[in-house]
Formats: sequence, structure tokens, C-alpha cells
Amino acid sequence: MKTIKTAFLLLLSGLIFVSATAWIASSGDKLTTSAPKPAPKVQRLLYVVTPGIRNYLGYGGHGIQVFDIDNNHKFLKFIKTPGGMMKKGIPSNVKGVDVSLSTNCIYISTLEAIQCIDLVTEKTLWEKEYEGGVDRISISPDGKIIYAPSLEKAHWNVVDAKTGDVITKIVTNSGSHNTIYGPDGKEVYMAGLKSTMLNVADTKTHTVSKQVGPFGAEIRPFTINGAQTLVYVNVNGLLGFEIGDLVTGKFLHRVVVEGWNVGEVRRHGCPSHGIGLTPDEKELWLCDGHNLRLHVFDNTVMPPVQKTTIALKDMPGWITFSLDGKYAYPATGEVIDVKTRKIITNLEDADHNDVQSEKMVEIHFNGGKPVAAGDQFGLGQVRKATKN
Repeated sequence: MKTIKTAFLLLLSGLIFVSATAWIASSGDKLTTSAPKPAPKVQRLLYVVTPGIRNYLGYGGHGIQVFDIDNNHKFLKFIKTPGGMMKKGIPSNVKGVDVSLSTNCIYISTLEAIQCIDLVTEKTLWEKEYEGGVDRISISPDGKIIYAPSLEKAHWNVVDAKTGDVITKIVTNSGSHNTIYGPDGKEVYMAGLKSTMLNVADTKTHTVSKQVGPFGAEIRPFTINGAQTLVYVNVNGLLGFEIGDLVTGKFLHRVVVEGWNVGEVRRHGCPSHGIGLTPDEKELWLCDGHNLRLHVFDNTVMPPVQKTTIALKDMPGWITFSLDGKYAYPATGEVIDVKTRKIITNLEDADHNDVQSEKMVEIHFNGGKPVAAGDQFGLGQVRKATKN
């Protein structure tokens, strides 16, 4: 009897152990299947729009070449951009590019029109032509408003980013050309090819509220610091740049590149066409079309002091930087490590052909959706004014 009782207790203990083991395994399975998945890695991409040097198809064709920044800027994909055609069937010059996170769209301006392309579906939502054509656009920080200069004519169109409809028109009679929407969203800076004055618009009224200058000649590409207190401009005839005070409207400095000759340039007719600040605003980088160079200046002093130069494979007509400030992107398609000054790679398409463009923008994706974007201009990102 004692033997039977002992056997029964052993059997019962075994059943309890097996049941407990099964329950733990089952619970473990449930915990495993219900554990949260790791957040998707943010994908940093460089969108390069072509033809971004005049209408030359040899620098990347007609569309958007997309590169993976974190994979040595390797070619990732090509997005076709239908439309934007001239009467002879040749793609129109791309004049500018910008991004709205509000609409999840990338906007491309050509000589005649603006295209709105969904960044997720990659489909063109609308394309509209505007009176007087279109030059280099800029979008408000909230992504809702586009300031679209007519093509070197008298006015800027203020456009609804969602619909493409014109809200109003700002007439400056300055040969409208380049545009920067201030990071605080309160002012827009408008430079014309026929004026030595930089017009500043109040975004509440969409009217010119003040001017900055006069500068030494007509204004070409320009950039601003993050605090919106200084503007750095290229001007006709100058291998170098000038600086203006965005608060007082006064001209401040003229800086000439030393040690290099001014010569003929193949495009733009301007010795220095392209200027940008590193995001931390410690350096200013300047294009030199004749000498095929980038000149680097120390911007921690005022006026900035020339530091070094970087040789390029072709004529630079634009310069911008990655959001983290690690890379410089001249229009020649070279990718430069800002810290070491070394060219680390060249942008190439799917067939290993060179891609060059003066119109490119960095976009970050998380879970397939755009979550951050850079700017086609090399804008400073230090929002508080600092004393030099």
C-alpha cells in the first residue's frame, strides 16, 4: 500500500511539473510573439533632380536620382518625372527643388512650371504653369506656402503648396531669381538678377517690408544664417562674396578671394556662383567657376577669413550640405567630407555615369514616410545670434 501511495505521489508531481513547464513555455511563446518590434531605422536619402545643369541630359537624364547617404551615397533608385517638357520635346531646365512635410511632397520648378510629386507613391499630383515662368522656389517651414519667382521678371507668385493655386503676387521689378524662406517663417528673402538690393517680404501680408543693400553689383546666389541676421551674397563680377545685415538693412563687408585669377566661366557669367554655410556656421564655402574650386572661409570671425581651397573635377555652380554637416555637395556630383576636405565618392547613376546637378535636397524617411528634409541652399542652422 505504501509503495502504491509513493508511486501515486511521484506521478502527481510529474504531472504538475509537466503542466508547469508547458505553461511557462506557452507563456514564453506569448511573450515572444507580443514583444514590440524594433523601430525602423531612419533612412537618409539625397534627391538629385536632373537636368539640373541647364537642360543637359548628359548629367543624369530627366528625373530624380536618389542616393543612400548612409551607404556611401550609392545609387538607390530613379524616379521618372513626366511633364516639364519644352515645345521641342526636350526636358525643360530644372530651376529649383524643395520639400513639404505637410503635404509629403517634393516640388520641382522648371522654366515654365512647378511639379508636385508625392514622396510615398512617387506619382505626380499636379503640374502647373505660371505667368512669367518659374525660377528657384522656396517653401515655408510649415510646408504650406511656396514663394515662386517668375523667370527673371517683375514678380513672385505666392502659391498654395497643396493645390498649386496662386494666392497673391508680389511685384518687385527686380528680375526675380533666387528665394529663401526664413526658418522662422516670418520673412522671405528675394533676390533679383536686375537689382543690387535684396527684397524682404513679410509673410503675414505677402508684401515687401524692407530692403538690404545696396550690394556692389546685381545679386546672384545667396545664403543666410539661422538667426536671420546676416546674408552672404554672390554678386556679378566678384570672385568672392559680400555680407549684409538683415536687421538694419545695411551693407557690411566685401570679401575677395586671394591668390586666384578671375577668368571666363562656362555658365552663369559670374565668377562665384554658389555659396553656403556649414550647418554649424563655422565655415563658409564658395564656388569658383573659372578655377574649378571651392574656397573655404573661417566664418567664426567677421569678415570671414580664407582658409583653404578644394579642387573639383568640373565647374561648380552650387553648393549645399548634409543636415548633419558631415558632407558637402557641390553641383559637380562630388561628395566631400567637410572635416577632412577629401572627396570620398562621386554620385553615379545606375549605369555608373556621372550625375551632376545644382538642384538637390536631403530627405529622411521613417517607415516609408518622410520625416525630415534639408534645403537646396546651404543655410546656417544656428538659430541664436552669436557675436564674432
